[in-house]
Amino acid sequence: MMIPANREQRGWPALWGNLFGSEWIAKTDGTTPAVNVRETDDRYRVEVAAPGATREDFKIRIEENDRLMVTLDKQSERRSEGEGAEQGRYLRREFSYAHFRQNLILPDDIDTERIEAKVENGVLTIDLPKKSAEELKPAVKEIEVR
Repeated sequence: MMIPANREQRGWPALWGNLFGSEWIAKTDGTTPAVNVRETDDRYRVEVAAPGATREDFKIRIEENDRLMVTLDKQSERRSEGEGAEQGRYLRREFSYAHFRQNLILPDDIDTERIEAKVENGVLTIDLPKKSAEELKPAVKEIEVR
């Protein structure tokens, strides 16, 4: 099953969307990291490259229309050894700020109550379990004729 999406992507050649149907990932800024998506019989697994990021740097939520929003905000500061206000003024000091939002359009077969995420070795992994065949069956309802 392909995951539906938006073909407007920055950072991925159009060829990828045409060959693999990866248009379900809507890129929202120019600093979006690499993303892998894998499907098995019972789940999808999304892997986002995020070197140096911790779980505190991420926010993941489900928005309206079954969109999974992944946001990273990371600030860091590098100093040369021995630098500090007590030792004089800074001649060079590097700040870094990383921000991205990844908007994923979820397919109908995702069990949104069981989605899990973890960060390990610079990779955010989001497990998207599929609903069982029983859960996917449409509800049958008889309509009374008056």
